Amino acid sequence: MKGLKVSSDTSAYEVRAELDADGRLAAPCLAAALGMIDRHGLVILTGLMSEAEADEGLGLIRQTIEDPGRDKCTFASEVDNRYLRRDFCALPASTPVMDFASRLTRRLEGVFTEYCGRTHPLLEVITLTSYLGSSHQYIHRDPPGVISLIAAVEDITEQQGGTLFVPGTHKFGGAEKRHGGQAYALMELWRRQANIRVLMHNLAKLWLMRTSDTAPLAPGELRDRVFSARWDDHQPNLLRFVLGKNSQFSLAMLGPKTLWQLFRRRKTLPGMFHAVQTAPRKGTVIIYRSDLLHAGPDNRSATPRRFFGLSFARDIIDRDEWLDGYSPHPDLRANPLSLGDVLDYRAPSGTGAARPAALAGMAEN
Repeated sequence: MKGLKVSSDTSAYEVRAELDADGRLAAPCLAAALGMIDRHGLVILTGLMSEAEADEGLGLIRQTIEDPGRDKCTFASEVDNRYLRRDFCALPASTPVMDFASRLTRRLEGVFTEYCGRTHPLLEVITLTSYLGSSHQYIHRDPPGVISLIAAVEDITEQQGGTLFVPGTHKFGGAEKRHGGQAYALMELWRRQANIRVLMHNLAKLWLMRTSDTAPLAPGELRDRVFSARWDDHQPNLLRFVLGKNSQFSLAMLGPKTLWQLFRRRKTLPGMFHAVQTAPRKGTVIIYRSDLLHAGPDNRSATPRRFFGLSFARDIIDRDEWLDGYSPHPDLRANPLSLGDVLDYRAPSGTGAARPAALAGMAEN
Protein backbone atom coordinates (compact mmCIF):
# COMPACT_ATOMS: atom_id res chain seq x y z
CA MET A 1 0.00 0.00 0.00
CA LYS A 2 1.44 3.37 -1.04
CA GLY A 3 2.91 5.31 1.88
CA LEU A 4 2.47 2.59 4.50
CA LYS A 5 5.55 0.49 5.20
CA VAL A 6 4.49 -3.12 5.75
CA SER A 7 6.90 -6.02 6.13
CA SER A 8 6.17 -9.55 4.95
CA ASP A 9 8.84 -11.05 7.23
CA THR A 10 7.03 -12.68 10.16
CA SER A 11 9.89 -14.93 11.29
CA ALA A 12 10.37 -12.98 14.54
CA TYR A 13 6.86 -13.99 15.64
CA GLU A 14 6.88 -17.64 14.55
CA VAL A 15 7.17 -20.77 16.68
CA ARG A 16 7.30 -24.23 15.16
CA ALA A 17 4.52 -26.29 16.76
CA GLU A 18 5.67 -29.35 18.69
CA LEU A 19 3.19 -31.63 20.47
CA ASP A 20 3.61 -33.84 23.52
CA ALA A 21 2.35 -37.39 23.96
CA ASP A 22 -1.15 -36.08 24.81
CA GLY A 23 -1.38 -34.08 21.57
CA ARG A 24 -0.95 -30.71 23.27
CA LEU A 25 1.79 -28.14 22.78
CA ALA A 26 5.00 -29.47 24.32
CA ALA A 27 6.27 -27.49 27.32
CA PRO A 28 9.16 -25.70 25.52
CA CYS A 29 6.90 -24.83 22.59
CA LEU A 30 4.16 -23.58 24.95
CA ALA A 31 6.63 -21.41 26.86
CA ALA A 32 7.91 -19.90 23.61
CA ALA A 33 4.36 -19.22 22.37
CA LEU A 34 3.31 -17.55 25.62
CA GLY A 35 6.46 -15.44 25.58
CA MET A 36 5.64 -14.27 22.05
CA ILE A 37 2.10 -13.28 23.01
CA ASP A 38 3.30 -11.41 26.09
CA ARG A 39 6.00 -9.51 24.18
CA HIS A 40 4.35 -8.95 20.83
CA GLY A 41 0.61 -9.60 21.32
CA LEU A 42 0.58 -12.54 18.90
CA VAL A 43 2.25 -15.80 18.01
CA ILE A 44 2.34 -17.60 14.66
CA LEU A 45 2.38 -21.37 15.26
CA THR A 46 3.58 -23.07 12.09
CA GLY A 47 2.68 -26.68 11.34
CA LEU A 48 0.08 -26.96 14.10
CA MET A 49 -2.40 -28.74 11.81
CA SER A 50 -1.70 -31.61 9.44
CA GLU A 51 -2.64 -31.45 5.75
CA ALA A 52 -5.69 -33.63 6.46
CA GLU A 53 -6.81 -31.47 9.38
CA ALA A 54 -6.47 -28.29 7.33
CA ASP A 55 -8.50 -29.92 4.55
CA GLU A 56 -11.16 -30.80 7.12
CA GLY A 57 -11.35 -27.16 8.21
CA LEU A 58 -11.53 -26.02 4.59
CA GLY A 59 -14.40 -28.43 4.00
CA LEU A 60 -16.33 -26.95 6.94
CA ILE A 61 -15.81 -23.45 5.56
CA ARG A 62 -16.95 -24.40 2.07
CA GLN A 63 -20.00 -26.22 3.42
CA THR A 64 -21.00 -23.15 5.40
CA ILE A 65 -20.44 -20.68 2.56
CA GLU A 66 -22.46 -22.82 0.14
CA ASP A 67 -25.48 -22.61 2.47
CA PRO A 68 -27.73 -19.77 1.19
CA GLY A 69 -29.18 -19.45 4.70
CA ARG A 70 -25.80 -18.96 6.38
CA ASP A 71 -25.55 -16.52 9.27
CA LYS A 72 -23.44 -13.60 8.05
CA CYS A 73 -21.33 -11.65 10.52
CA THR A 74 -22.44 -8.20 11.62
CA PHE A 75 -19.27 -6.92 13.31
CA ALA A 76 -17.41 -5.67 10.23
CA SER A 77 -17.38 -5.46 6.44
CA GLU A 78 -21.17 -5.72 6.05
CA VAL A 79 -21.04 -4.00 2.66
CA ASP A 80 -18.32 -6.37 1.47
CA ASN A 81 -20.51 -9.25 2.65
CA ARG A 82 -23.51 -7.82 0.80
CA TYR A 83 -21.65 -7.60 -2.51
CA LEU A 84 -19.81 -10.93 -2.02
CA ARG A 85 -16.41 -9.28 -1.65
CA ARG A 86 -16.08 -11.10 1.66
CA ASP A 87 -17.90 -13.98 3.31
CA PHE A 88 -17.55 -13.46 7.04
CA CYS A 89 -20.10 -15.78 8.61
CA ALA A 90 -20.68 -17.78 11.77
CA LEU A 91 -20.31 -21.54 11.66
CA PRO A 92 -23.19 -23.61 13.04
CA ALA A 93 -22.60 -25.65 16.21
CA SER A 94 -22.78 -28.90 14.27
CA THR A 95 -20.96 -32.05 15.32
CA PRO A 96 -18.19 -31.64 12.69
CA VAL A 97 -17.65 -27.96 13.54
CA MET A 98 -17.57 -28.50 17.31
CA ASP A 99 -15.34 -31.55 16.95
CA PHE A 100 -12.86 -29.59 14.82
CA ALA A 101 -12.94 -26.56 17.15
CA SER A 102 -12.53 -28.74 20.23
CA ARG A 103 -9.54 -30.65 18.86
CA LEU A 104 -7.83 -27.41 17.91
CA THR A 105 -8.60 -25.86 21.31
CA ARG A 106 -7.31 -28.90 23.23
CA ARG A 107 -4.08 -28.77 21.26
CA LEU A 108 -3.70 -25.18 22.43
CA GLU A 109 -5.09 -25.71 25.92
CA GLY A 110 -1.96 -24.38 27.61
CA VAL A 111 -2.26 -21.09 25.74
CA PHE A 112 -5.96 -20.55 26.33
CA THR A 113 -5.91 -21.51 30.00
CA GLU A 114 -3.01 -19.09 30.57
CA TYR A 115 -5.33 -16.21 29.66
CA CYS A 116 -8.87 -17.56 30.09
CA GLY A 117 -10.74 -19.33 32.88
CA ARG A 118 -12.66 -22.48 31.98
CA THR A 119 -15.93 -20.61 32.59
CA HIS A 120 -15.08 -17.83 30.13
CA PRO A 121 -17.37 -17.83 27.09
CA LEU A 122 -16.70 -18.92 23.54
CA LEU A 123 -17.58 -15.74 21.65
CA GLU A 124 -17.74 -17.05 18.10
CA VAL A 125 -16.65 -19.70 15.61
CA ILE A 126 -16.44 -18.15 12.16
CA THR A 127 -15.17 -18.25 8.61
CA LEU A 128 -13.13 -15.31 7.33
CA THR A 129 -13.19 -15.46 3.54
CA SER A 130 -12.33 -12.57 1.23
CA TYR A 131 -12.49 -12.27 -2.56
CA LEU A 132 -11.07 -10.04 -5.25
CA GLY A 133 -12.33 -6.47 -4.85
CA SER A 134 -12.74 -6.52 -1.07
CA SER A 135 -11.87 -3.42 0.94
CA HIS A 136 -8.81 -3.06 3.15
CA GLN A 137 -10.02 -2.77 6.74
CA TYR A 138 -8.91 0.19 8.79
CA ILE A 139 -6.22 -0.65 11.32
CA HIS A 140 -8.12 -1.15 14.55
CA ARG A 141 -8.42 -2.92 17.88
CA ASP A 142 -11.19 -5.42 18.59
CA PRO A 143 -13.17 -5.09 21.84
CA PRO A 144 -10.73 -5.70 24.72
CA GLY A 145 -10.46 -8.77 26.92
CA VAL A 146 -10.48 -11.42 24.16
CA ILE A 147 -7.98 -13.87 22.69
CA SER A 148 -8.57 -14.95 19.10
CA LEU A 149 -7.34 -17.65 16.77
CA ILE A 150 -7.21 -17.79 12.99
CA ALA A 151 -6.19 -20.98 11.23
CA ALA A 152 -4.90 -21.16 7.67
CA VAL A 153 -6.68 -24.07 5.98
CA GLU A 154 -4.71 -23.54 2.76
CA ASP A 155 -1.60 -21.62 1.69
CA ILE A 156 -2.11 -17.85 1.75
CA THR A 157 -0.12 -15.44 -0.42
CA GLU A 158 0.54 -11.75 0.21
CA GLN A 159 -1.78 -10.86 -2.66
CA GLN A 160 -4.64 -12.72 -0.99
CA GLY A 161 -4.50 -10.42 2.01
CA GLY A 162 -3.29 -12.32 5.05
CA THR A 163 -4.01 -10.45 8.29
CA LEU A 164 -1.87 -7.39 9.04
CA PHE A 165 -0.62 -6.94 12.63
CA VAL A 166 1.31 -4.23 14.45
CA PRO A 167 3.33 -6.24 17.01
CA GLY A 168 3.83 -4.72 20.44
CA THR A 169 0.78 -2.43 20.31
CA HIS A 170 -1.30 -4.52 22.73
CA LYS A 171 -2.24 -2.96 26.05
CA PHE A 172 -1.06 -4.16 29.44
CA GLY A 173 -0.13 -2.67 32.78
CA GLY A 174 2.70 -0.20 32.30
CA ALA A 175 2.74 -0.44 28.50
CA GLU A 176 1.97 3.26 28.20
CA LYS A 177 5.32 4.09 29.89
CA ARG A 178 7.24 3.23 26.75
CA HIS A 179 8.26 6.00 24.34
CA GLY A 180 8.74 8.40 27.22
CA GLY A 181 5.31 7.75 28.67
CA GLN A 182 3.56 8.52 25.38
CA ALA A 183 3.20 4.99 23.97
CA TYR A 184 -0.60 4.89 23.73
CA ALA A 185 -0.83 8.42 22.30
CA LEU A 186 1.83 7.61 19.71
CA MET A 187 0.14 4.31 18.82
CA GLU A 188 -3.08 6.18 18.12
CA LEU A 189 -1.27 8.86 16.14
CA TRP A 190 0.47 6.16 14.08
CA ARG A 191 -2.89 4.42 13.52
CA ARG A 192 -4.47 7.62 12.22
CA GLN A 193 -1.54 8.25 9.89
CA ALA A 194 -1.80 4.67 8.60
CA ASN A 195 -5.57 4.89 8.15
CA ILE A 196 -5.18 7.96 5.93
CA ARG A 197 -3.28 5.63 3.60
CA VAL A 198 -5.94 2.93 3.96
CA LEU A 199 -8.68 5.42 3.02
CA MET A 200 -6.79 6.64 -0.04
CA HIS A 201 -5.94 3.07 -1.07
CA ASN A 202 -9.59 1.99 -0.91
CA LEU A 203 -10.83 5.03 -2.81
CA ALA A 204 -8.23 4.56 -5.55
CA LYS A 205 -9.12 0.90 -5.80
CA LEU A 206 -12.84 1.65 -6.18
CA TRP A 207 -12.08 4.21 -8.89
CA LEU A 208 -10.24 1.54 -10.89
CA MET A 209 -12.99 -1.02 -10.26
CA ARG A 210 -15.47 1.20 -12.16
CA THR A 211 -13.94 -0.02 -15.42
CA SER A 212 -12.50 -3.32 -14.24
CA ASP A 213 -13.16 -6.52 -16.17
CA THR A 214 -11.98 -8.77 -13.34
CA ALA A 215 -13.78 -7.19 -10.37
CA PRO A 216 -16.45 -4.85 -11.73
CA LEU A 217 -18.65 -2.89 -9.36
CA ALA A 218 -22.19 -4.17 -8.96
CA PRO A 219 -25.16 -1.79 -9.38
CA GLY A 220 -25.35 0.39 -6.28
CA GLU A 221 -22.04 -0.84 -4.87
CA LEU A 222 -20.13 2.42 -5.34
CA ARG A 223 -22.89 4.34 -3.55
CA ASP A 224 -23.02 1.89 -0.67
CA ARG A 225 -19.25 1.86 -0.22
CA VAL A 226 -18.60 5.60 -0.57
CA PHE A 227 -21.78 7.61 0.05
CA SER A 228 -24.20 5.44 2.02
CA ALA A 229 -25.55 6.30 5.48
CA ARG A 230 -25.47 2.60 6.34
CA TRP A 231 -23.16 1.59 9.18
CA ASP A 232 -19.90 -0.06 8.17
CA ASP A 233 -16.71 1.09 9.85
CA HIS A 234 -14.39 -0.53 7.30
CA GLN A 235 -15.48 1.12 4.05
CA PRO A 236 -14.01 4.28 2.45
CA ASN A 237 -17.34 5.97 3.14
CA LEU A 238 -16.82 9.70 2.59
CA LEU A 239 -20.26 10.63 3.93
CA ARG A 240 -19.74 8.93 7.28
CA PHE A 241 -16.09 10.07 7.32
CA VAL A 242 -17.08 13.74 7.01
CA LEU A 243 -20.00 13.43 9.46
CA GLY A 244 -17.79 11.75 12.06
CA LYS A 245 -19.98 8.64 12.05
CA ASN A 246 -17.16 6.14 11.59
CA SER A 247 -15.73 4.98 14.92
CA GLN A 248 -12.55 3.63 13.29
CA PHE A 249 -11.58 6.68 11.22
CA SER A 250 -13.30 9.98 10.55
CA LEU A 251 -12.58 13.65 9.91
CA ALA A 252 -13.17 14.34 13.60
CA MET A 253 -9.97 12.38 14.33
CA LEU A 254 -7.91 14.80 12.24
CA GLY A 255 -8.29 18.03 14.20
CA PRO A 256 -5.67 20.81 14.22
CA LYS A 257 -3.73 19.33 17.15
CA THR A 258 -3.56 15.88 15.50
CA LEU A 259 -2.56 17.35 12.13
CA TRP A 260 0.19 19.35 13.79
CA GLN A 261 1.49 16.24 15.57
CA LEU A 262 1.38 14.27 12.32
CA PHE A 263 3.39 17.00 10.60
CA ARG A 264 5.86 17.42 13.47
CA ARG A 265 6.51 13.67 13.72
CA ARG A 266 6.24 12.90 10.00
CA LYS A 267 9.82 11.57 9.81
CA THR A 268 10.02 9.64 13.10
CA LEU A 269 6.47 8.29 13.51
CA PRO A 270 6.58 5.68 10.69
CA GLY A 271 9.53 3.94 12.33
CA MET A 272 8.05 3.76 15.83
CA PHE A 273 5.79 0.81 15.09
CA HIS A 274 6.35 -2.04 12.68
CA ALA A 275 3.45 -3.44 10.63
CA VAL A 276 3.70 -6.98 9.29
CA GLN A 277 1.35 -8.76 6.91
CA THR A 278 1.08 -12.49 7.34
CA ALA A 279 1.11 -15.01 4.51
CA PRO A 280 0.67 -18.23 6.51
CA ARG A 281 1.25 -21.66 5.08
CA LYS A 282 -1.43 -24.32 5.26
CA GLY A 283 -1.69 -25.68 8.80
CA THR A 284 -0.45 -22.48 10.49
CA VAL A 285 -2.44 -21.04 13.39
CA ILE A 286 -2.15 -17.42 14.58
CA ILE A 287 -3.20 -16.51 18.13
CA TYR A 288 -3.49 -12.84 19.03
CA ARG A 289 -4.84 -10.50 21.68
CA SER A 290 -7.90 -8.50 20.68
CA ASP A 291 -6.29 -5.22 21.82
CA LEU A 292 -3.44 -5.60 19.32
CA LEU A 293 -3.66 -3.22 16.35
CA HIS A 294 -4.49 -5.24 13.23
CA ALA A 295 -6.50 -5.23 10.01
CA GLY A 296 -7.84 -7.53 7.33
CA PRO A 297 -6.22 -6.39 4.05
CA ASP A 298 -7.98 -6.47 0.71
CA ASN A 299 -7.66 -9.51 -1.50
CA ARG A 300 -5.86 -8.51 -4.68
CA SER A 301 -5.93 -12.04 -6.08
CA ALA A 302 -8.55 -14.00 -8.00
CA THR A 303 -8.07 -16.80 -5.44
CA PRO A 304 -10.28 -16.57 -2.32
CA ARG A 305 -8.55 -16.19 1.03
CA ARG A 306 -10.08 -18.47 3.68
CA PHE A 307 -9.46 -18.61 7.44
CA PHE A 308 -11.15 -20.55 10.23
CA GLY A 309 -11.48 -18.49 13.40
CA LEU A 310 -12.66 -18.62 16.99
CA SER A 311 -12.46 -16.32 20.01
CA PHE A 312 -12.63 -16.75 23.79
CA ALA A 313 -13.12 -14.06 26.42
CA ARG A 314 -10.03 -13.41 28.53
CA ASP A 315 -11.91 -11.12 30.92
CA ILE A 316 -15.51 -10.34 31.79
CA ILE A 317 -17.01 -8.87 28.64
CA ASP A 318 -20.31 -6.99 28.45
CA ARG A 319 -22.81 -8.67 26.13
CA ASP A 320 -23.37 -5.47 24.10
CA GLU A 321 -19.62 -5.12 23.67
CA TRP A 322 -19.41 -8.77 22.71
CA LEU A 323 -22.01 -8.47 19.96
CA ASP A 324 -20.44 -5.22 18.74
CA GLY A 325 -17.21 -7.00 17.88
CA TYR A 326 -18.12 -10.68 17.46
CA SER A 327 -20.86 -12.62 15.69
CA PRO A 328 -21.89 -15.83 17.42
CA HIS A 329 -24.14 -18.20 15.49
CA PRO A 330 -27.78 -18.29 16.73
CA ASP A 331 -26.98 -21.75 18.13
CA LEU A 332 -24.28 -20.23 20.30
CA ARG A 333 -26.48 -17.35 21.40
CA ALA A 334 -29.23 -19.73 22.44
CA ASN A 335 -26.85 -22.21 24.09
CA PRO A 336 -23.71 -20.38 25.26
CA LEU A 337 -20.52 -22.41 25.63
CA SER A 338 -17.44 -21.85 27.76
CA LEU A 339 -13.80 -22.70 27.24
CA GLY A 340 -14.32 -25.69 29.52
CA ASP A 341 -17.24 -26.92 27.41
CA VAL A 342 -15.14 -26.77 24.25
CA LEU A 343 -12.16 -28.50 25.88
CA ASP A 344 -14.40 -31.28 27.25
CA TYR A 345 -16.38 -31.80 24.04
CA ARG A 346 -16.17 -35.19 22.40
CA ALA A 347 -18.02 -36.00 19.20
CA PRO A 348 -20.76 -38.63 19.55
CA SER A 349 -19.59 -42.08 18.57
CA GLY A 350 -20.84 -45.65 18.55
CA THR A 351 -19.46 -46.02 22.07
CA GLY A 352 -21.82 -43.32 23.33
CA ALA A 353 -19.22 -40.66 24.11
CA ALA A 354 -20.67 -37.97 26.31
CA ARG A 355 -20.95 -34.29 25.52
CA PRO A 356 -21.34 -31.30 27.85
CA ALA A 357 -24.99 -30.62 28.66
CA ALA A 358 -24.67 -27.17 27.10
CA LEU A 359 -24.28 -28.84 23.72
CA ALA A 360 -27.38 -30.99 23.96
CA GLY A 361 -29.65 -30.44 20.97
CA MET A 362 -27.05 -28.40 19.10
CA ALA A 363 -24.89 -31.01 17.45
CA GLU A 364 -27.17 -31.87 14.56
CA ASN A 365 -28.05 -28.31 13.47
